[in-house]
Amino acid sequence: MSDLEKKIHVYFMPGMAANPSIFERIKLPEDQFKIHWLYWKIPTKNESLSDYVDRLLKEVKHKNPVLVGVSFGGVIVQEMSKKIDVQRLIIISSIKTNKEFPRRMNFMRKTGFYRMLPTSLVGKVSSIEKLPVGNLVKKRAKLYQQYLDMNKKEYLDWAILQILRWQQSDVIESIIHIHGSNDLVFPRKYIEDCIEVKGGTHVMIINRFKWFNENLPNLILHGKLAE
Repeated sequence: MSDLEKKIHVYFMPGMAANPSIFERIKLPEDQFKIHWLYWKIPTKNESLSDYVDRLLKEVKHKNPVLVGVSFGGVIVQEMSKKIDVQRLIIISSIKTNKEFPRRMNFMRKTGFYRMLPTSLVGKVSSIEKLPVGNLVKKRAKLYQQYLDMNKKEYLDWAILQILRWQQSDVIESIIHIHGSNDLVFPRKYIEDCIEVKGGTHVMIINRFKWFNENLPNLILHGKLAE
């Protein structure tokens, strides 16, 4: 068996609209792990979540991998784990069931308000830099351009629909859920049974990468934080 075959293969799925460069600062010991990035694809017309996941799974080349997903990517890896055997399933800044949706998302689910969201404007975020707005807004727009590049309306409409219609009602056995105490997208008060990162936000995979570099190896190998 080659050294590569002995390694644990870890596949990372980014959040909605994000490219996998959000994981660029995540480092795992190279003698034990091999990191792989997964990319979003444009959905086909009326494509189901299950069929979409089947297409993504063609990019998973190793048996019994570790799957790590952020936000909507956490939903994706949970759906993947229903189709293949996995060594470990880890979600970050995400939800385990549709019972963990915040109130505003439940409102959108019930009323269909999500259909009115101006997803066609997302691709025009670069224009913000030309407007007379504050530096904070421009800084966030630059961050968006760096990490969120899947801005096609057909993808965004599809992704929003899939997460709001997600039918998962039971927690998948042995899932590891890492969540920030200051997550505004999926507020901590709605989340049960997670490893809480104090002060962590919805984008903590980017700005709290040191925590993940220190703790992911033990979570992958042993399913818990080091004591």
